Amino acid sequence: MDHEFFTMNRRSFLLRAGFGLGTLSLAQAMGLAQNKTSGHFPARAKRVIYLHMLGALSQADTFDYKPMLEKMHGQEIPPSVRGGRRLSTMVAGQTSFPLVKSLGKFAQHGQSGAWVSDLMPYTAKVVDDLCFIKTVNTEHVNHDPASKFLHTGFHLAGRPSEGAWVNYALGSDNDSLPTFVVMQSGFAGGVPNDASAWSSGFLPSHFQGVEFRPGKEPVPYVGNPAGLTLKDREDMLEVISTLAKSQHDASRDPDILSRVRQYEMAYRMQTSIPEVADISDEPKSVLDMYGADVAQPGTFARNCLLARRLAERNVKFITLFDMGWDAHTGITNRLPRNCKGVDQGAAALVADLKQHGLLKDTLVVFATEFGRTSFAQGTLTTDFGRDHHGGNFVFWLAGAGVKPGFAFGETDDFSYNIVRDPVSIHDFQATLLHLLGIDHERLTFKYQGRDFRLTDVSGRAVKEILA
Repeated sequence: MDHEFFTMNRRSFLLRAGFGLGTLSLAQAMGLAQNKTSGHFPARAKRVIYLHMLGALSQADTFDYKPMLEKMHGQEIPPSVRGGRRLSTMVAGQTSFPLVKSLGKFAQHGQSGAWVSDLMPYTAKVVDDLCFIKTVNTEHVNHDPASKFLHTGFHLAGRPSEGAWVNYALGSDNDSLPTFVVMQSGFAGGVPNDASAWSSGFLPSHFQGVEFRPGKEPVPYVGNPAGLTLKDREDMLEVISTLAKSQHDASRDPDILSRVRQYEMAYRMQTSIPEVADISDEPKSVLDMYGADVAQPGTFARNCLLARRLAERNVKFITLFDMGWDAHTGITNRLPRNCKGVDQGAAALVADLKQHGLLKDTLVVFATEFGRTSFAQGTLTTDFGRDHHGGNFVFWLAGAGVKPGFAFGETDDFSYNIVRDPVSIHDFQATLLHLLGIDHERLTFKYQGRDFRLTDVSGRAVKEILA
C-alpha cells in the first residue's frame, strides 16, 4: 500500500465526494462513518492507550535498578561516565554532581524477575504482562520540545501527532465517538502542555485529538443550548450541509468538509459521551481495582477507567497526560506522591483490559518525554532534585504484539549511558505504527512540496520486542 492509496482514501475522496444528508449524516452519506483501511500488513494492535508522565519520570528510582548508586551515594559521578553529555541550564553551573541512590527499594517480581521499585507496588504485580524498553533516548533536554518530539516526531509545533497520523491512516471503528481522544490529570507545575501535542498539524483538522475534560460536560459546547432539541440540531445540520455543498462546489476547500464532519460528530457525541463518562454501571470489583481516586473526575485513575471504556467502544487512539513530574527540588517527597497517583491506575488498566479480553489487541504505552539524572540537582544537604536527562529512560508496553515479561536494552551502572540496544523516539514511533499494521516509511502526506511522515527521516521498528 503506497502514498497514493492513503491520499485517495482521504483527501481526494473527500474532495470528489458528493453531499446529501437526508436521514443519514453527511459522513455516512459520503461513506466516511467507517472510514478505515487495512494498513500495509496485518495489525497486531487495533487501538492504542498512551500514558504520558509529563515532566520526566526518574528511571533510576522506578524501573532501572542500579546497585552502584547505592554504593556510591554522595560521591561524584565519574567524569568518564558524565562525559560531554548535554546538560540543561539548571545544572550547567554546578561544580559538583553527587550521585543519588534510588528513592525506593528495588526487588524482583513475577516469573520474569523484573526489577521494580517499591514506589510502584501495583505495577510490580503485573510485570509479567509488561515489556520494558530501558534504552529510550532523545536529543532534547527541555520539556516542550521533548514532548512535541515524542508525540509528533518534531520539536516545534505544527506537525501532526501520532494519534492524528493513525486517525488519518486507519480511520474510525466507531462513528459516534472521536477516533482520537485526549485526557489530562495532575497539575502542570510550570511544564507546558498544549494542543500541539495532539494536533492534526497540516492534516485536515478532523484528524486532531478531542480533549475530554472532567465533569458533567467532558466536551464543551456539545450539549444543546436551552430550548434547543436534538431534532432542532438535526434540522440545523441539514441546512449546514446544503450551504456547505454550495461553498465546497465553489472553492473545493477540504476544510469545509472537515468542519461539517466535526459538527456531525458533535451531534452524535451528545448521546455517546454521557454514556461513556457515566461509570455507575461498573462493578464494585472493577472500581476497587482502580482505587479510591477513581471516584473523582479528572484523576489519573478515573481517566484510565474511561480509557478502558473507550477502548471497548473501539476508539482507536487514547492519550492520557499526567502532569507534575518535574522534580528539580523536593524529589524525596514529590516522586513518591506522583508514583502513588498513577501506579494503581496504570496497573489496573492493564489488568482490566486483560479481563475484558481487550489486552490482546490493545497496545498500552507508559512513557515520559525524557528521564532524570542519577546525580543531584543541588546538594544532598539541601532539598535536592534530579535534573532532565535525555540519554536514557524507560518505557513499558503491554498488550497487542509485544513480548510480555520482557526487558530490552541495557544501560551502564549509573543509569546514565546506554550500553546496548538504543531506541530513539523515531524508532519507538516506527514500532508503534508497525504494531498497528503501518509501515512508517510509507505513511506520508505531501505538504509544501515535501512528503512528510511521523518519523521524519529516520527510525526503525524494534522487532526484537515483538511477540
